[in-house]
Amino acid sequence: MAQTEALIETLKRALKNHHLTYADVARMLSMSEANVKRMFATRRFNLERIENICRLMDMELTDLLYLYEESRQRITRLTIEQEQELVRDLKLLLVAVAIRNGLGYEDILNNYRISETECIHYLATLDKLKIIDLLPKNRIKLRIDEGFRWLPHGPIEQFFEKQIQDQFLKSDFSGGQEKRLFMFGLLSDASVEHLMNRIQAFSKEFTGLHRQDLDLPLDERNTIGLMLAMRPWEVEVFQPLLR
Repeated sequence: MAQTEALIETLKRALKNHHLTYADVARMLSMSEANVKRMFATRRFNLERIENICRLMDMELTDLLYLYEESRQRITRLTIEQEQELVRDLKLLLVAVAIRNGLGYEDILNNYRISETECIHYLATLDKLKIIDLLPKNRIKLRIDEGFRWLPHGPIEQFFEKQIQDQFLKSDFSGGQEKRLFMFGLLSDASVEHLMNRIQAFSKEFTGLHRQDLDLPLDERNTIGLMLAMRPWEVEVFQPLLR
């Protein structure tokens, strides 16, 4: 649903919650009830009329905008069907990931081999999937919650896991912005739980730094992959030697 349509739907719900009818709005605006109904049906409002209707409910325009924001569902997970649709089209997935990383319309066109027509098509698809709100002049507003995660073992996680196995780990991690540590030892349950909590805290720190850097110019940011993993494990070649 377009942003304007969603705002008018919020206005209609507010009128209903205040037990006000189109007839009440018509009297306040000195219009016929038929014209008011037509105005809501066509969603053709100017700002002054919206402010006047808000005043009828003893509300400020900012109150209506707050209700609008509250009504916009912030998604924490996609459905498996949505993830499947993203994975089916590599360019669509690329645009979705780019937007989640804070890139705008012009950034996508400047950095990837995607035409304007394709980009607008993919943005419209993401709007339909309710991942973004596509605003005038191709501005983008994310509808993803801060705690958003891909589905565990879902289509997108499986896609990226294959990339990790095939590409990410094929490095000696000796570059200036590269680091690899592997540690192996015997730990108590309490120590394992402590490390689990530290990993969770570190992932939140990574997310916070990502969000903090979104306002920086794109040429001052680097695409960084970070993998943290821990599990009970025995070296396979040692297993035949265990008693």
